[in-house]
Amino acid sequence: MLRFKILASAVPLLVAAFFARGGLLPGPHPCIAIASTSVEIAELPWRADLHVAFTDDPKAATVRVQISESPEAADFALVDDADTTEAGACEVNPATHAVSISDTAASGMPVIYLSHKGPSDYRIFVRSRTFSQREAAALVVGAGVSRHPLKAASL
Repeated sequence: MLRFKILASAVPLLVAAFFARGGLLPGPHPCIAIASTSVEIAELPWRADLHVAFTDDPKAATVRVQISESPEAADFALVDDADTTEAGACEVNPATHAVSISDTAASGMPVIYLSHKGPSDYRIFVRSRTFSQREAAALVVGAGVSRHPLKAASL
C-alpha cells in the first residue's frame, strides 16, 4: 500500500515537470535561415552536428565575434521583435544543421570569443526575445564554419 501512495504522489509531480519543460509541443528555439538551409540550436546536445564553446581568453579562441551597437556596422543582424514569423523560414529539412553550446572545448570544435571591441571574424547585431547574444554567435559561427577555417582567430 505504501508503494502505491508513493507512486500516486510522484505521478502528478512528473506530469507537472513534463509540462513545465514544454510539454508535447516544442517551443520556439533560436534558428536562422541561410539560402536553402537553416541552422538551429539543438534541443538535445547529442543530436548536434556542431558543438561550439565560448572563452574569455582571446588567445584561446578560434573564432572572434564582435557585438555591434548598430545593424549597419554588423555582418549579421538578428532582430525578431516582429509579431509574425516568416512562414517556413526555419523549418527542419535535410539541410538543417544543429548547433550545441558546450561548457568545455573539445579538439576541433570552434571556440568563440565574444566581445564588444577589437578585431573580429564576424560582427553581429542582436535585438531579440528569442536569441541571446551567445546563441546568435553560435548560430552565425555554425552557419559559416564550412567557409571559416578553424585555426587561431585573427588578431
